[in-house]
Amino acid sequence: MTQRFEVHPTHPQPRLLKQAAAVLKEGGLLALPTDACYVLACRLDDRAAVDRMRALRGLDEKHLLTLLCRDLKELATYAQVDNRQYRFLRDWTPGAYTFILPATKEVPRRLWHPSRKTVGLRVPDHPVILGLLAEHGEPVLGTSLILPGEDEPISDPDDAMAKLARRVDVVVDAGAQGFEPTTVIDMTGDAPQVTRVGRGPIDRMT
Repeated sequence: MTQRFEVHPTHPQPRLLKQAAAVLKEGGLLALPTDACYVLACRLDDRAAVDRMRALRGLDEKHLLTLLCRDLKELATYAQVDNRQYRFLRDWTPGAYTFILPATKEVPRRLWHPSRKTVGLRVPDHPVILGLLAEHGEPVLGTSLILPGEDEPISDPDDAMAKLARRVDVVVDAGAQGFEPTTVIDMTGDAPQVTRVGRGPIDRMT
């Protein structure tokens, strides 16, 4: 049965965040609000939960999932970041951006891009997921909540409950969210390259 945790969007109740973190630690799959759209999320090192996530989204092993981190320091634990990249990330986090970077050994190899050894990472700017990450104590693995055959993410928690009943363990309801996933920026080359325009504005790059 799918549980629904109704949290305040700007001042989430610590009791509910603690309960959601406990479900994560037990191998649960959650639907969470972010500064871009709702996402599916699970524990980084839980292979069974990751398989559930990929099956629900209809994603193969080549599709990069994203590590959602509390801050830039945590992000740098899971990605190889030089001084130039760090300065760029410092200016663009937190926010609705996913960055493609070379993965460190802290990231399980099965989550790397199979040929590029890269991983997607982001630092969201939303009190609910940041509070959950703080309670959980480590990054979570996530992907936009876009179901197979649909073009836009689920944005309403009522829709999430209806479409995900018995398919996820918890829907963390912080009200309606946006329809756009993150903007994706590939940082593996000589200069950052936008590979998907989404919620995060890119006017500063032009």
